[in-house]
Amino acid sequence: MAQAPPDGVQRTALGVAMLRARESRRADRLFDDPYAQAFVDAAADSPGPAPKAGADAAAPGPAAALSAAFYARVVIRTRFFDTYLTAAASGGCSQVVLLAAGLDARAFRLAWPPGTRVFEVDLPGLLAFKDAVLAARGAASQCERTTVPADLRADWPVALAEAGFDPARPAAWLAEGLLIYLTAEDAGRLLAGVTELSAPGSQLSFEHSPVATAALMDRARQMPSLHRYASLWQGGLGEDAPRWLADHGWQPRFHELAALAAGYDRPVPVQARGGFLTALRAQP
Repeated sequence: MAQAPPDGVQRTALGVAMLRARESRRADRLFDDPYAQAFVDAAADSPGPAPKAGADAAAPGPAAALSAAFYARVVIRTRFFDTYLTAAASGGCSQVVLLAAGLDARAFRLAWPPGTRVFEVDLPGLLAFKDAVLAARGAASQCERTTVPADLRADWPVALAEAGFDPARPAAWLAEGLLIYLTAEDAGRLLAGVTELSAPGSQLSFEHSPVATAALMDRARQMPSLHRYASLWQGGLGEDAPRWLADHGWQPRFHELAALAAGYDRPVPVQARGGFLTALRAQP
């Protein structure tokens, strides 16, 4: 039996896995994650607590509306980041770094160009849980996959380098669903580490929805069913993220969630606003 990861991390990672599993069951799914349900099932069988499925989505009212907005955001961002990563890898970023990789199964479910190496950085307990579940399923990665057990609030660049990351080669970085759980100071420190390790031509992406996120945070904290998630949120860089990137040698570009959803032919609730930033590392 796989041992569940620590409670706070577990709730967040499994909550996302649950939504990815739900999307994967749809006939009109925007992606297929064949491992998401396995993570949820393994956590349900473990000693640690697992999130409960479907309660908010089934009941009418404000909690259901917020749950629908979270679902839409996770689904759209998963599809968008899938495309971003594979395009970056095809464009010359043979190193891919997933910061706070969680229960992301992209190393196993995406078609990577030959020679791609994916580094998954996260807490040791979560990676151990993930690897145990994947091994039980006989999952085979579609690239060279390297796990990097590390705390992103500590000296993770050293651990990444020791795992074989080469800062002289361009890399594609992803901080999916991460920065909101960090203070502005910690988020800036994390991105400074990314910048220092990024050769010209490297790419970076993360969510950018300061106004929408603030509104969702305020509402979610008032709802018992969502408070346990919202209590972990710190806000990250907020509206200063594009300026931070530009000031540190990146060329940022904003991608609006609603426009992406329209392109995917997927309606989203009005609460699902904001979008995502991508950035290209320029010559220093």
